[in-house]
Amino acid sequence: MPSEWLSLSNVAELLGVHPSTVRNWADQQRLPVHRTQGGHRRFRRAEVELWMKSQQAETREKATVMAQSALGYARMQISEAHLEAQPWYRKLDDTARSAYRRSGRDLMQGLMRFQTMEGTEAVREAHGIGVDYANIGRRSGLTLLEASQAFLFFRTVLQNSTFHVYEAAGVNAPLAWGEMLRKINEYTDHILLALLETYESFRPGDSK
Repeated sequence: MPSEWLSLSNVAELLGVHPSTVRNWADQQRLPVHRTQGGHRRFRRAEVELWMKSQQAETREKATVMAQSALGYARMQISEAHLEAQPWYRKLDDTARSAYRRSGRDLMQGLMRFQTMEGTEAVREAHGIGVDYANIGRRSGLTLLEASQAFLFFRTVLQNSTFHVYEAAGVNAPLAWGEMLRKINEYTDHILLALLETYESFRPGDSK
């Protein structure tokens, strides 16, 4: 049975941070802490676990708000000038260009929805976006390499926009950054795999 009381190093391992970070949080009264008669810091397991849950909930709420701000920043990055520098984009007609610009905005909005989802629902959401990217690329006559380059371009915009908003907001909490990076990687990995899988399913010569 797990011990009711945890040492500073135990808590650091549980939270995935450096012991000095736990010490600072405890001294700043951000993390519940108790003192032994000898002055050593001790942490009650139940209190730490409750604190972790509250931090995760707060992180998800902040992430949703910041994703909305990042969407506005991303729209500025998906400009015609930025896109014209991409070889795959110069191959597209006006209809396909419009579809790709829209897909870039949808990618950010999809991340906002993904923030609140878990399990199969989240995977299904990301998979659908990947299939859409594949269909746009295939209809536009892009090769698998070019379609992948197009997605990676928009993924970079997504990442940079989110990083920009977090930095502008002065977010320093490791848990917040860690959760944000985990969500972006999980989300975009599912999309890229769905794009590749869908391209592989096309028959040679099939442009639909």
